[in-house]
Amino acid sequence: MAQKTDIVLVLGSGPNAKEAATLDRASFDRIVAINNAWQVRADWDDLIYPEDFPAARRPTCRQPTQRFIEADQFVPTQNAYGGFVYAGGTMAFTAGYWVLHALRPKVMAFLGCDMVYPKSGPTHFYGTGTADPLRPDITLQDLGAKSARLGLMAATQGCRCVNLSTAASELLFERVNPAHLRDLPGDVPDTTAMAVPLQQEEELKYFVPTGRYWEEEARFDPAALARLDVAWRAAWSGATGASCAA
Repeated sequence: MAQKTDIVLVLGSGPNAKEAATLDRASFDRIVAINNAWQVRADWDDLIYPEDFPAARRPTCRQPTQRFIEADQFVPTQNAYGGFVYAGGTMAFTAGYWVLHALRPKVMAFLGCDMVYPKSGPTHFYGTGTADPLRPDITLQDLGAKSARLGLMAATQGCRCVNLSTAASELLFERVNPAHLRDLPGDVPDTTAMAVPLQQEEELKYFVPTGRYWEEEARFDPAALARLDVAWRAAWSGATGASCAA
């Protein structure tokens, strides 16, 4: 029997990821952990990580139902939504697009994915780590805009993106108490305004089928991508009525 996937938790490695350890499993139908986040709780279902994620940091044992999701699976799924240049080359967004394509949930809830890093103190639930979204990367000029794109792409499938975090966040998604996930209304943002940024993407033609966009970075115009980010923020604002200035 196929597992129900109405509500999916996407768990990153931010400092508040450890809050997931005490959440009621009944609130979620599936848990997708990113990189080291599998350490937070043992009942994860899918672990997604990039090619350079060290083997020593992966689980040494897992249940028969637990899956590893690697590049050969998530690159095609992210390509199905326009590719890494537009979607953002960080694993929080990659995980989101994989969930949309593979699991088709009604609600996608994020925790530990705020992508806000303090100058001192712990940057990750396990201490201090490398802040992937802060690396110099042309696809990550505006993380909020990338979250707007994911949220609207999800809405086209009837999926609602929410943020379980109460901390400062780059994600523009609505904040939701984990205990209320089963009570959320079924409505999603209006996706009509997506036509504008999608047309801009079509005109730019920055699709890289291999997913290794950094190998072609010289042909991408940062100013053009910045204008695209503005358009995605505007589309999100128009769809949700929320102010989302950079």
